[in-house]
Amino acid sequence: MAKLRLGLALTGSYCSFGKLSAVLPELCRQFDILPIFSENAQKDSRFGQGAAWMALLEEQTGHAPVTTIAGAEPLGPKGLMDVLAIVPCTGNTLAKLSRGVTDTAVTMAAKGHLRNGKPLVIGVSTNDGLGASAENIGRLLVRKNIYFVPFGQDDPAAKPTSLSCDYKQIAPAVTAAFQGRQLQPVLAQLG
Repeated sequence: MAKLRLGLALTGSYCSFGKLSAVLPELCRQFDILPIFSENAQKDSRFGQGAAWMALLEEQTGHAPVTTIAGAEPLGPKGLMDVLAIVPCTGNTLAKLSRGVTDTAVTMAAKGHLRNGKPLVIGVSTNDGLGASAENIGRLLVRKNIYFVPFGQDDPAAKPTSLSCDYKQIAPAVTAAFQGRQLQPVLAQLG
């Protein structure tokens, strides 16, 4: 049986890249992954160089990352993904998805993918998930073909509004979304 074709889109939650890289080998065993990087995710940060993260994803997936709006535009029309997962998904990207803004490679990939009626999985990673981003999470939770990796508060004492997905649940969330269902429970106990 052929592997599911998974678009794996990264946005600029740089501190989460290490969590994703820890589960990437398992994801690669289960899925044929096409990496997609938002323009911000390609930048250097205190958590590493953008070029190094892109090289790691290319090496492990066997596919060069999509890095531009023009590169992401044909993904939907050509039906190149069975499921698209945006992990990590920043508050900025949540807001754009919630309002239909298409101004990055990731939001363009999402627009084209959803146009085909295919599942989009969101792995939240935002310091304002229980603040300004809460409204956008709520708007996306009720949308057709949008699913979430279970998420919860990652550091309630030091960052009381911060939310992060459970990276170990990415693969089950993708599989459930492909089957047309939300992995439960949506709210996870992290730590």
